[in-house]
Amino acid sequence: MPSIPFTPIIIIILIVVLILVLATNLKIVQQSKAYVIERMGAFHAVWGVGVHFKLPFIERVAKAVSLKEQVVDFAPQPVITKDNVTMQIDTVLYFQITDPKLYTYGVEHPMSAIENLTATTLRNIIGDLELDQSLTSRDIINSKMRAILDEATDPWGIKVNRVELKNIIPPREIQDAMEKQMKAERERREAILQAEGQKQSQILVAEGEKQSVILRADAAKQAAIMKAEGEAEAILKVQQATAEALKLLNEANPNEAVLKIKALEAFQAAADGQATKLIIPSEIQGLAGLCASAKAAFESAGDGKKG
Repeated sequence: MPSIPFTPIIIIILIVVLILVLATNLKIVQQSKAYVIERMGAFHAVWGVGVHFKLPFIERVAKAVSLKEQVVDFAPQPVITKDNVTMQIDTVLYFQITDPKLYTYGVEHPMSAIENLTATTLRNIIGDLELDQSLTSRDIINSKMRAILDEATDPWGIKVNRVELKNIIPPREIQDAMEKQMKAERERREAILQAEGQKQSQILVAEGEKQSVILRADAAKQAAIMKAEGEAEAILKVQQATAEALKLLNEANPNEAVLKIKALEAFQAAADGQATKLIIPSEIQGLAGLCASAKAAFESAGDGKKG
């Protein structure tokens, strides 16, 4: 069996080795990633997004760094308030790596360093606050911690975006006292609301009675006004009728005998009343005599005719 020439085998092996070397040293940096490159053990460069070639046996990828915002939830830490109450507080940290070189060479075990720094900062801030302030000042505590941690982590190439207090857990006896206080406060508010409701109810009843009295008085007033207006209108009508009668009488130009007869009719109407004394004017007395004389004359004339 003929043997393969030695030279082609070597060439094939060299080609395969070259392909393997190229494949293992060709690096593709993905989006939101960064590679820290060392050459001969010293920092050389930071590779961004794209295709890069690493010199074999001379350069190496020291660290692949994620540039995305990251979230770390730290375990609860015991802290003591200004009024000597021990609480358990766990925090959530939002941070982002802004300088891969500083992040790689700035501190050993960056996450452990951030956790310890967060715990000591939290103890310092809570130590200046009393229990009630600690429970009601989360925003202030978050702002102070973010500012302190952001400044402290700058040499590590880390940007602290937000710090949140996830849970504040006071001791059991403090929780019981707070629950009793809250219950008493709720009962007090309920009593106040009931008293306010009764007060408003009484006010509404009084207002209703007041409005009822006002409406009744207004109705009586309107009735009296309408009655007075009716009486005034009736008097006015009578006066107008009398004026019209006098006007017609004047237009008729009555003689003295008619006037005396009208006076006699008026006297007769007065006599029909309840008066016990009557004063008869002289004109009416003369008219009465005239009527008597006329009657006698008519009677004598009648007797003469009979004889």
